[in-house]
Amino acid sequence: MSSKPSIPKGTRDFSPIEMARRNYIFDTIKGVYKKYGFQQIETPAVENLKTLIGTGGDESDKLIFKVLNSGDYLSKVSQEELISQNSTLITPKIAEKALRYDLTVPFARFVVQNQNDITFPFRRFQIQPVWRADRPQKGRYREFYQCDADIIGSNSLLNEVDLLKIIDDVFSSLFQGKLNYTVSINNRKILAGIAEAIGASDKLIDITVAIDKLDKIGVDKVLEELSTRGISEEAVLKLKPLFELNGTFEEKISFLNEFLSTSEIGKKGIEELETVFSYTNSLGLKTANLVLDITLARGLGYYTGTIIEVKVDNFPSITGGGRYDDLTGKFGLKDVSGVGISFGADRIYDVLLDNDLYPEFKGDTTQVLFINFGKKEQDYCLPLLFKLRDAGINSEIYPTAAKMKKQMTFANNKGIKYVVLVGSNEMESGKLTVKNMENGEQENLTINELITLVQ
Repeated sequence: MSSKPSIPKGTRDFSPIEMARRNYIFDTIKGVYKKYGFQQIETPAVENLKTLIGTGGDESDKLIFKVLNSGDYLSKVSQEELISQNSTLITPKIAEKALRYDLTVPFARFVVQNQNDITFPFRRFQIQPVWRADRPQKGRYREFYQCDADIIGSNSLLNEVDLLKIIDDVFSSLFQGKLNYTVSINNRKILAGIAEAIGASDKLIDITVAIDKLDKIGVDKVLEELSTRGISEEAVLKLKPLFELNGTFEEKISFLNEFLSTSEIGKKGIEELETVFSYTNSLGLKTANLVLDITLARGLGYYTGTIIEVKVDNFPSITGGGRYDDLTGKFGLKDVSGVGISFGADRIYDVLLDNDLYPEFKGDTTQVLFINFGKKEQDYCLPLLFKLRDAGINSEIYPTAAKMKKQMTFANNKGIKYVVLVGSNEMESGKLTVKNMENGEQENLTINELITLVQ
C-alpha cells in the first residue's frame, strides 16, 4: 500500500490564490526598492559550507542545513572518526555544501567575487528563499523567503535613513494605514558599551545572544541564561535596569549617556543613533512608530552598528537588519562597510491575511472561457481565443466537448467572470453569446466588443 504524501515540517505548498497574494507582497517591495536605486541580483540556494560557517555566530551555525556529498559520502571518514561520533570532526568530510540561512552572507561573498565589476556604493536587492533548521511554530518556518536590500561600500548614516524610509513606504502601501506597527532601532556599539560598563566586554556575544531571546522567554529567563553563560551576578544585576527602561527617546538617551559615560564605543553608538533619529524625524514617517529599544540585539553575530527590527502585535519580527563593518573580510576584502534590511515575506503574508488586508486578485485567474460544443465550434473559437490573449486578456477554451453543466461548473470553480457560447447562430452572425457569471446576464457581442468589455 502506498504511503500518504507529505512535505517536511516547516515548509508549505502555495495555491494559486496564495501565490497571487505572495506576488502582491513581492511586487510591492520590489517597486519600492527600485524607487530607491537598488538593483536586483540572485545567488545559488547552495553555498560552500565554509562560506556560511562562523559568519552569524554559534547560534546561526546550529541552524544550517548541510547537504551530503554526492556518491559515497563516507569514503573520506576513517573508522576511528566514525566510532568517535564527533559530528564537528565528521561533518566537513561528508558535507561540503549547505543551504543558505540568510541572503546577506552570500551577498558578501558575491561582492568579493565581483568587486571589479561593481560600482560602489552598491545598492542591491534580492528576493529568494532561505532555510533554517529551526523549530517550526506560528510565523516561524524552516523554508521562507527574504526580501533583502543592502548598501555596501559606504559608512554614511544616510543609508540607515534610506532603509527606515523604505520600511515606511512598504508598510504604508501594504497596511494601508489600517494596522499599527513599531520600528525599533538600537546600535551594537551601545551593546558593546553596556558589556564594557558592566565589566563583561569579553562576553558581548553571550550577552547579545541572550538578550535577543527577550521577547521569546522573558526577562527572568534571559537573566538566568546570562548567568549560565558565565556573566557574574554583579554584572547581571547591573543589566537589569536596562530591561525595565521606558520613556521617550530623549529620556532613554539621557540614561545611556550616564550608564555609558566611561565607554568610548558606547558613546559612539549613542552619537550614531542620535544622527539617524534626527534625519529620520526631519524627513518624517508616514505610518511607522519609531522607537529606541536598548534591549534590541539581533542574534546574528556580524552586526556592528545600527540594528533595526519591525513588529506587529502578536507576531514575531516581520523585518530586521543592521550595519556590518567587515562581513566581506571573511572572503578577503577588508574594511568594506554595509547596511541592509530584510522583509520576511512569509510573516508579512500571515499578518495581511489575519487582518484582511489583501485586495481582490481577479486578474490572476482566467477572465474568459470559451465553451466547447464540438470540433467545428472549437476550430471557430481558436483564432478568437488567441485574439483575446494578444489583447492581454487571460482566456482559455475548455479542452473537450464535455457536458454543459461540467463546463459551467469548471468556470464557477475557477472564478471565471465571462463565458462565451458559440453555436451555429453565432458563427453565422459573428456575434458571440457572452454570459456574465457574476450576475447571470447575457449579451451578444463581437470579439472586439468583448475585448472592450473585459478591458
